Amino acid sequence: MNVLVLNCGSTSVRFAVVHSSNGHEHVSGTAQHLGTSQAMLELQHEGRKRSRPLAGGDHEAALRAVVDVLREVGLADRMLGIGHRVVHGGARFSGSRFITPEVVAKIEECVHLGPLHNPPNLLGIRLAQQLFPGVPQVAVFDTAFHQTMPPRAYLYAVPYEWFEQHEVRRYGFHGTSHHYVSLRAVSQLGLDPDDHAIVTAHLGNGCSLAAVRNGKSLDTTMGLTPLDGVVMDTRSGSIDPSIIAHMKTSLGCDADHVMDELNKSSGLLGLSGLSADMLTLQRAAEGGHARAALAIDKFCHSVAKAAAGMTVALGRLDALVFTGGIGENAAQVRAQVVELLAFTGLVLDPDANASHGKALCGRITRTTRPMAAVVATNEELMIAMDTAEVIERTQASGGRRAS
Repeated sequence: MNVLVLNCGSTSVRFAVVHSSNGHEHVSGTAQHLGTSQAMLELQHEGRKRSRPLAGGDHEAALRAVVDVLREVGLADRMLGIGHRVVHGGARFSGSRFITPEVVAKIEECVHLGPLHNPPNLLGIRLAQQLFPGVPQVAVFDTAFHQTMPPRAYLYAVPYEWFEQHEVRRYGFHGTSHHYVSLRAVSQLGLDPDDHAIVTAHLGNGCSLAAVRNGKSLDTTMGLTPLDGVVMDTRSGSIDPSIIAHMKTSLGCDADHVMDELNKSSGLLGLSGLSADMLTLQRAAEGGHARAALAIDKFCHSVAKAAAGMTVALGRLDALVFTGGIGENAAQVRAQVVELLAFTGLVLDPDANASHGKALCGRITRTTRPMAAVVATNEELMIAMDTAEVIERTQASGGRRAS
């Protein structure tokens, strides 16, 4: 039941071989700085770390190096299939799909929605098909989990023709994380599998929240692109759209430059003027750095405000679940967010929060209805699980690969 999970970005390739049933990660790694002389493959195999240079320096060289690694560790011929992370599936995919020429064509149709991510995702699929002939391959979409949102949640109040003709709507991202964490939260926190209302808060470099009712996403904070929503590391999150026109005039630049600033120079970095890293900002704030403290304060306010908004879609709140690099590790951030949401009935347990909820199955509040908790995400395992399920379902249906 081993699955090779591939995540091909514009300048990097992440991979992991994960057992889809027990979650064991046999080997994993990241090829970084592709296209430069510093291209390198960093590996971890059964707890041991090593690295190797990539002479070619491109995506093909990276994936060929992955093939070599799998042969060296005896996994090349022991894979059920390959699961590809694909960022944008638009409204075309409401679940993971066995990769066929028709599915590839539909992913290509979504390039205009995900111009930065879908092209390298497609490149990874094509290269993997060449390097692993005969191995079943599955596309797992960041956007698929949120396709259960109702129109009142996913539509923008813009001319309806924009939606009909140009696909302008809220799609949401981090779907594999929100899906995995919501499943784990039900089990870990003892919630009713058939009747639960959870806000999942994926807080890392990118951040998004989702309203999950009985296993289905009813609303989320990211929109047409991952720029929408809460404050992030370098992304602004939601802003007044008129700011773009205002800054074009003020800076004497074009819209592309303003968009680049909103994506790469805003968020925690833009507010603090110091760093996009939460731990660095916390240390600076403790040392008296006023703008670092301001950035953290704005971040927590943004997350709490969004969490409160998600409860509108849910009708009630059973649990607020923190995950991601910040969500799982930044106790101070969790405490501030929970305190801002005290009106919902949440009461923080400072000791449980300091230990990341380890003694209480993740719970960090004295209250149990509602509660706040920490649940570790595992997107690679979710992709592996989806991949195994799709392959088994396809094989059971006699090889019919519906798209």
